[in-house]
Parts: sequence; C-alpha cells; structure tokens
Amino acid sequence: MINIIWFAMLACGVLAAAVNGDIQTVTRATISGAEDAVKTAFNLIGVIALWSGLIKIAEDAGLMQLLAKLIQPLARALFPEVPRDHPAIGAIILSMSANLLGLGNACTPLGIKAMEELQKLNASKETASNSMCTFVAITASSLTLIPTTVIALRAAAKSVNPTAIVGTTIVATAASTMAAIVADYLFRKTDRGGMKL
Repeated sequence: MINIIWFAMLACGVLAAAVNGDIQTVTRATISGAEDAVKTAFNLIGVIALWSGLIKIAEDAGLMQLLAKLIQPLARALFPEVPRDHPAIGAIILSMSANLLGLGNACTPLGIKAMEELQKLNASKETASNSMCTFVAITASSLTLIPTTVIALRAAAKSVNPTAIVGTTIVATAASTMAAIVADYLFRKTDRGGMKL
C-alpha cells in the first residue's frame, strides 16, 4: 500500500510540473536528491560505525546481560502467560534490552525469535495471543535510552550538538511505552479476544 501512495505522490508531482511547463525542475530535483542521498549515506557511515562499535563494546562488557537481569521482573509481570523458563521469555528480555540500547538491527531477529516462541505457546494458531499483542505494543513503542540512528542523522546533518535529543527521546519513548502498556492492559480487561493473523 505504501508503494502505491509513494508512486501516486511522485506521479502527481511530475504531472503538475508537466502541466505548468516546468518539467526541468523535476529533473533537477531528482538529480539533486540522488546526490544528497549519497552524501548523507557516506556521512552516516562513520557515525553509525562509531556508535555501533561503542554499543558492541558495551554488549561484550555484559551490559546486555545486566539489562536483561534488570528487565526480567518487568517481563514476568507483562507476560504472565509465558512460563518462567520458556525460551520466549529470554528472547523477549533480550529484544527489550536491545531496544533500550537503540540496537534496532539486533532487536529485529530477537523479536522474530520471541514471536516464534510465543506462537508455540499460542493455543489458537490463527489468532494472536495476549502475550503476542503485548510484545508488539511494547516493541512498537520502544523505550530507548540511546537513540543511535537519530544521533547519527543529526551528526551527518552537521548538528552542533547531535546528542541533545537523548533526554527528550527518553521522555518521549518512556511516555509511548507507558501508553502502550496501559492500552494493552485496558484491551485485555475488555476481553475482546485476539487479533486475526
């Protein structure tokens, strides 16, 4: 669906330029946009490599395991249907820890693993379980302590202080995660059943 929307927007822009007799603007904008995209990508490489390296050092130093231990009681409260020693709980905890550290690339495979394990516990295979819905809500709202990608984008755009958004990011993502948890709790209370897969 999003591809159709993007295509429609591009087609409307080209059509408007053609009707106004200004098709050269479209050509110039296309070439300029492509150049800017390549420049931005090259500027991001160094910053993302730096942050990824720092996060990897923190991960190797045991920060992920420490976060996992801190998150475990919260995970048990949020996912009461998941048995304590089930592999799903481990994948959920690691995925939440990766989100906290802004490790989107690490969070994705852990999230997929968590959903696969939650599906094994799911009595109705055609309907998402409460635990699956909770996990999606928490992952989508994504409490983040270190927004590495946004910091990298700000640094690539020559921001004077690329890390200035860390505090506001923590507040915003904490609010979104709390809203997701509250909404999940309220939807569970209404007992409307699961969501069709």
